[in-house]
Amino acid sequence: MPRHHQKKGSAPGGSQRQLRVGEQVRHAIADILAQGSVHDADLEGHIITVPEVRMSPDLKLATIYVMPLGGRDTELVITALDRNKKFLRGEVARRVNLKFAPDIRFRVDERFDEAERIEKLLRTPAVQKDLDKNPDQNPDSDREEEQ
Repeated sequence: MPRHHQKKGSAPGGSQRQLRVGEQVRHAIADILAQGSVHDADLEGHIITVPEVRMSPDLKLATIYVMPLGGRDTELVITALDRNKKFLRGEVARRVNLKFAPDIRFRVDERFDEAERIEKLLRTPAVQKDLDKNPDQNPDSDREEEQ
């Protein structure tokens, strides 16, 4: 089957091209924010992490996931970034060589919250009891013995 007839969504994060362009946009946005090029009172004093950018299949939409350091004032930061979307889009267009400058939308990256929730869950007494029940039994060692 030719490449262009593959099913959509075959790769979990998108095509190789989407991933590459997303990474270029991520670097551009991170540099812009790190240099303080966005002059907005709500963004001053915030260090913003850009862990991921997801591109649409046609590369015309970039969903940028951001997280302010410490996870504070997330709504304020998202609102400020949305206000400066036009400037940021122009800067991305200058820094990343694409046929069209992608539309930009900002979302809060909730992976850190999810990781913290899982960590707390693993530290609960019920889970600790299950872990302590078989301290010397490793599930991987059972598979090795069976072979």
